[in-house]
Amino acid sequence: MFALLASLVLGACSSDGDDDNSNVVFTETTVIEAPVWKIDWSNNQERPNWTEPNGSNYENWTILKVQLEETLKAYASDGDLLALFVNGEMRGLATPAVPVGSEQVATGKFLLKAYGNETGTETVNMSLQYYSSTLKHLFTLTGDINLDSDETTGIDEDFIPEFTLGPSKYPVVMAFDGKATLAKAGIKAAKGDCLAAFVGDECRGVCASPAENLTWVVYGRQEGESLTVKYYQAATGKLFTFPDAFQIK
Repeated sequence: MFALLASLVLGACSSDGDDDNSNVVFTETTVIEAPVWKIDWSNNQERPNWTEPNGSNYENWTILKVQLEETLKAYASDGDLLALFVNGEMRGLATPAVPVGSEQVATGKFLLKAYGNETGTETVNMSLQYYSSTLKHLFTLTGDINLDSDETTGIDEDFIPEFTLGPSKYPVVMAFDGKATLAKAGIKAAKGDCLAAFVGDECRGVCASPAENLTWVVYGRQEGESLTVKYYQAATGKLFTFPDAFQIK
């Protein structure tokens, strides 16, 4: 029944180019050390009190292997939980898998036994929820999925859901292309440079390889927030700051 779970790429980004930056304003300073920019994913949510479903209530089951995305791997711990819901009903619950012969928890990998009674092509609301005990953050990806009993995509193979596209801390997710902003300031992206967006001092998105790709993801607490763009140029040690460069929408 969970044949198309691999298509659960949810909390989808809207694709946007630059706002009208015809009057680009920026400041230029020289810094001694390269800045280290990263998003703070920590939150203050309590660990869910989930109970594993009773397998005797279902006709079918399958094993789903889930691997955390790179961004969240560093925070994985044995107190984490992964749960699968279909139409609001819990269908699977797992804690991190432990490697054979080791007492240490595997780095962000889960073996989830998922149950179901669906038998044919059906549309259901599916939700995959991950609780990070280190971050105290419940990440949720939800969407309407068409289930087909004849499909096998995503079953018995590593599935890497993009949980950072469904964070409760930053519910507004936006794809942003920064090339126009840099171009109007006469900046050419190069290897080793770094680009980031901020609301005040809070980092909301990082593009670590702007020389390869200037389309990146930024996160908002609400629509309408003004984001400041900062660009570090490794070759010169210069930091370019574009205040209120665009808005979350």
